[in-house]
Amino acid sequence: MIFPCILSGGVGTRLWPLSRQDRPKQFLPLFNGRSLFQMTVDRVQGDAFARPIVIGNQNHRFLLGEQLQEMGVEADTILLEPIGRNTAAPAAMAAMIAEERDPEALVLLLPSDHMIKQVDVFQDAIRAAETAANEGQIVTFGINPSEPNTGYGYIRLAPSQTQVRPVEAFVEKPNRETAETFLAEGNYVWNAGIFLYSAKAMLAAFELHQPQMMTQLRAALATRSQDLDFTRIDEDMFAKVEDVSIDYAIMEKAENIACVPMAPQWDDLGSWSAIWSVLDKDERGNSGLGDSRFLNSENCLAYAGDGLVSVIGLSDVLVISTRDSVLVAHKDHAQDVKKIVEALNKEGRTETQFHPRSYKPWGYTERINAGDRFAVQSMMIKPGMKLSLQSHLHRAEHWVVVSGTLEITINDEVRLLTENQSAYVPLGARHTLHNPGRIPVRMIEVQSGTYLADDDIIRYEDQ
Repeated sequence: MIFPCILSGGVGTRLWPLSRQDRPKQFLPLFNGRSLFQMTVDRVQGDAFARPIVIGNQNHRFLLGEQLQEMGVEADTILLEPIGRNTAAPAAMAAMIAEERDPEALVLLLPSDHMIKQVDVFQDAIRAAETAANEGQIVTFGINPSEPNTGYGYIRLAPSQTQVRPVEAFVEKPNRETAETFLAEGNYVWNAGIFLYSAKAMLAAFELHQPQMMTQLRAALATRSQDLDFTRIDEDMFAKVEDVSIDYAIMEKAENIACVPMAPQWDDLGSWSAIWSVLDKDERGNSGLGDSRFLNSENCLAYAGDGLVSVIGLSDVLVISTRDSVLVAHKDHAQDVKKIVEALNKEGRTETQFHPRSYKPWGYTERINAGDRFAVQSMMIKPGMKLSLQSHLHRAEHWVVVSGTLEITINDEVRLLTENQSAYVPLGARHTLHNPGRIPVRMIEVQSGTYLADDDIIRYEDQ
């Protein structure tokens, strides 16, 4: 049985301002309401695959759970990484988990932020690799290059007439001249970062080439504990594990490496220009997401997250507008967005970290306005969900129900609020919110006081 392992720990800084630390690119519903994470999960459904193993950042746990729930997919394991450790550690941990389920298990390790348009071609490649993986080969998947792209690593293949090709070398991202040489030679493919291997073979490779890491990973995985639908591991134990890629840790050292070249219309969508390349376009090559307009413009991308965006008289320009940030860039400089993010991080700006909308286990909050001694946010509470019983030392709150039925508790008083009704929560009062109905509750919360940060909270009971 093939156990898909979906890696979902990245941030995607080159897709700022839409991709941020609390909601990175793989979770953004940019493709007919679906995210790249959901599309990745979808392409490994069916009788050939076991339930997926998902490995992601612990700060994204509710995004992971919510997006799987939207699809009606139950994961085998949702393993939360307390800190990022690149791809080698997840590759080994996925092998350990899969081997617990089936000693002969195969693991399909794949990133959650790739676009693959021809899923049947991708699945054909997996079937072609399966025999080699069962025989102990660690199989990587290469993309037949369509251009001398300098943004990808390359794999040099040995001459062979077989579909599963021996690998001669892994090559770092080249310059333009070198990439053109690779394309002319014809025995190079892009490294897609997708792997198929038996759990047994990968664990043996770690024991041989990374014995210390293997010991540390076994110790970290031994600390597993369940938290709702999620599996947690001890942060201190996991922090001892080396931060290294699977390519460097294993693939460049092992001898049992093979590759299946494929052409499934793949893209890792690492920049806004890549997003533009896969979207539908008008007769002049413009793509619009949200409420956008184009006049005398060509080959542009406009994203209107909040309000209207109009592009006039421009070519090859990216305009990305969110509630709190706007990015305008030439497509040729799309890779430089990460430099802006790095500069903003050094300034301590929060626009790279947090979306105005913050997802919670019970729903979400969305910032509307804030100033000296006040903050206003909208809230959505899912049917049946309840917030923790809490109090605040420095702020009072006003609640106004916009739609739905809300059960509120303020100290010892419990009552229902419906549309257009409101309540006042004095400073220091114990309070909670509960949606007892079958439709989401939408409400406005106004906070006022001397200190409004999220850490001004005392929790007494929590679901």
